[in-house]
Amino acid sequence: MRRIMLTVSYDGTGYNGWALQTSTPNTVEGMLNKAIHDLTGEEVQVIGASRTDAGVHAYGNVAVFDTESTIPGDRFVFALNQKLPEDIRIVESKEVSTQFHPRHCNTEKTYEYRICNTKIPDPSRRLYTCHFGMPLDAEVMDQAAQFLVGEHDFTSFCNVESQALSHVRNIKAASVRRNGDEVVISITGNGFLYNMVRIIAGTLMQIGRGKGQPSDIKEMLEKKDRAAAGPTAPAQGLFLMKYDFIDGMPFD
Repeated sequence: MRRIMLTVSYDGTGYNGWALQTSTPNTVEGMLNKAIHDLTGEEVQVIGASRTDAGVHAYGNVAVFDTESTIPGDRFVFALNQKLPEDIRIVESKEVSTQFHPRHCNTEKTYEYRICNTKIPDPSRRLYTCHFGMPLDAEVMDQAAQFLVGEHDFTSFCNVESQALSHVRNIKAASVRRNGDEVVISITGNGFLYNMVRIIAGTLMQIGRGKGQPSDIKEMLEKKDRAAAGPTAPAQGLFLMKYDFIDGMPFD
């Protein structure tokens, strides 16, 4: 048995998130399972590193699957892309140790949240940005984001339905920059809670429009109460950019 790692890019618009669901096969994970079955004839269940929500996009999600196929690890990228819909693409494939599990290793994830900060929504960007019609101060948002850096209890920035045993996470870097009429929030951390980045984005937008001060983030963290933070921003502005494996990859 061999284990293959895939780096997966997808437009999440038409999918009910990453994770396989009994109610619908229309998930990224379901499409990958089907493509692998169509290619190898094997019934497989891919293991994803991040279970992104419906409408969320990715440039670099990671998944592994086990196979008896003799296809070289670096050739699955080409073979599977012929079986997948055009809004899902494998960007890299390689063979890894059978002991490698993408959720049980030391990693850092980077997310971006993209805001179209125009008075009138741009229809060409409606699926890939969150529209915010009021002026945003990106510098003030960046100042607020710095209070998120470090190890904190992020209960205030977590969906109340989260089943995580601990809400403590370590944010390694956070920034907000303006690129023309887009405001981009970038966050890197060792892990994220349910809706955490989208709640951070919604909170920073409120501060960026003048409702609160950057230092309010510190008080929100201390309260450990979801009601203390801002709204959950829409899914379509969120992109999983990349994974960094801190201890290196356990390749065969």
